[in-house]
Amino acid sequence: MSLKEFKPLTPSQRYKVLPSFEEITKKTPEKSLLTPLKRSGGRNNTGRITMRHIGGGAKRHYRLIDFKRRKHNVPAKVLGIEYDPNRTCRIALLEYEDGQKSYILAPAGLEVGATVVSGENTAPKVGNAMQLRNVPLGTAIHNIELIPGNGGKVARAAGQQAILSNRDVEWALVRLPSGEFRRFNANCLCTIGSVGNRDHMNEVSGKAGRSRWQGVRPTVRGMCMNPVDHPNGGG
Repeated sequence: MSLKEFKPLTPSQRYKVLPSFEEITKKTPEKSLLTPLKRSGGRNNTGRITMRHIGGGAKRHYRLIDFKRRKHNVPAKVLGIEYDPNRTCRIALLEYEDGQKSYILAPAGLEVGATVVSGENTAPKVGNAMQLRNVPLGTAIHNIELIPGNGGKVARAAGQQAILSNRDVEWALVRLPSGEFRRFNANCLCTIGSVGNRDHMNEVSGKAGRSRWQGVRPTVRGMCMNPVDHPNGGG
């Protein structure tokens, strides 16, 4: 993935750095894998704002991601790499031999036309899902389960990867993206490779309007508020 810069014709374009989307091969999402996404505006069930700086933004549909990789030992072909407005990484559309389709997180290096599979007797190839007990030591992995069969929870953001460091009979020692070492059950499923869209951290929106498109409202310091609105209000 690469980033693109802009000529400073306007103040918002002077520092703007956005993704080039050159890895995107499919623009329209799979309708059967979409579900409505309701916006809360940061409010709870009584209508009170319990989470500040949330509201507005473009309408979205949620893409149903297969974090569990339920279909074991069934090869699936990569039909396309898509943009997902709900997460920082890209997603890949798979089609299994029986015609069923599903989304997975697109790892770096996964290309259209490739074949991926999940199960015990699979090769440690990018995009394949396997148990930690079968992964070679030192392999980069992502989408790791905390509880066997509960779906991947760890290392799912753009550019993240964990490293399988050590293993004994029942446990596997994994170095997380934060640098922390954590013990996982050896039966937990993980996906080989690192999450794609590695340059996401280098993006610069360039203007406040782009944050509003994403549903992020302005942040106001407490000192600028009145005493009735904030403990630090009143100067």
